[in-house]
Amino acid sequence: MARVLIVDDDRTTVDLLKTLLQFDGFDVATARDGASAMSRAHDFQPDAFLVDYHLADGDGTDLVEALRGDATFSQTPIIVASGMEREQEALASGADAFLPKPFDPLDLIALLNNLLNGR
Repeated sequence: MARVLIVDDDRTTVDLLKTLLQFDGFDVATARDGASAMSRAHDFQPDAFLVDYHLADGDGTDLVEALRGDATFSQTPIIVASGMEREQEALASGADAFLPKPFDPLDLIALLNNLLNGR
């Protein structure tokens, strides 16, 4: 079972995504901000990250850069999601993919599976 860490400060979004991913067979953990995401990542050891671009304590790209700088997660697939056009910033920070909000839940599942199977 693949592990996914969702990093987003919108509780409703997190609850929906968590349910969706668990229904599809993923083991899911969550973090509300970049600061707690790093410690949660080390505890949970996810196989992939889903990071919102706008977090309570800064941009999700800051977290992506921190993850890429950490030897444990330097190769772990990261998807950044946003309701604004931030694809260039997300990819430049080290994300593997960008998902514009709102997105079809099936697109998220397909993207995660592609990234996880492509490693």
